[in-house]
Amino acid sequence: MRILSLNAWGGRVHAPLMRYLAEVDADVICLQEVARTPDAPSDWLIYRDQGVELPQRANLFEEIRTLLPDHDGFFAPTARGHLFDGERAVPSEFGLATFVRKFLTVIAQAQDFVHGTFSPDGWGPHPRARNAHCLRLFNHEDGFAFTVAQMHGLREVAGKGDTPARDAQTQALIELIGRVWSAGERLAVCGDFNVLPDSRIFSELAALGLTDLITARGHADTRTSYYEKPGRFADYLLVTPDIEVISFDAVAEPEVSDHRALLLDMR
Repeated sequence: MRILSLNAWGGRVHAPLMRYLAEVDADVICLQEVARTPDAPSDWLIYRDQGVELPQRANLFEEIRTLLPDHDGFFAPTARGHLFDGERAVPSEFGLATFVRKFLTVIAQAQDFVHGTFSPDGWGPHPRARNAHCLRLFNHEDGFAFTVAQMHGLREVAGKGDTPARDAQTQALIELIGRVWSAGERLAVCGDFNVLPDSRIFSELAALGLTDLITARGHADTRTSYYEKPGRFADYLLVTPDIEVISFDAVAEPEVSDHRALLLDMR
């Protein structure tokens, strides 16, 4: 089994991203920062906020779903706001995307907010809403059920340190996992947590038996050359002891985002 987690950065490194997703052959793909714009007038739109302009691949979710016909796609939006085609405002949704190879049966799932709630008429005030998606899957080839959860963690202007809001986010994530995961089965939790390795989230998740593979295996960077700020930790992938880790990497090449892809081969 292969699990991939990646903050897709709105598809800004589009061609390498699409090529990588096609070639990496992952069974479960957990993506953060994905747009879905059904009525997009063009492939690229612009996100504007307080003087910042960022290009966004307008229909990244649909493009990936078309790219991966052997996977089922799930989209979990945090908000519906506007992207721009010149001066034209185009309604767009933004959130998480999860793709699951069709030989895996989805036997339970839940998505919910770990901070804030859905914003239907704008991106919302900072710090903006965040969500998580959790799926319990059955692997018919090997005859076992396992659960995968992903989260896009809260971003705060003050940085990546622990805060009451992040503590509440951790408890919301644990509660969401508890709705789906059957204790004693394999569990993997991943995503762009937006925290540092000493965050309290890891001691809380350890109570579920989860160990972070980034720090446990000595990785010192989850960012690519597109990210020019200090503090190069953001992305994590945690597993329970019953997951046999065949290989794990925070992939340095190819660069398909300002985040590295996290790639786990397991059984």
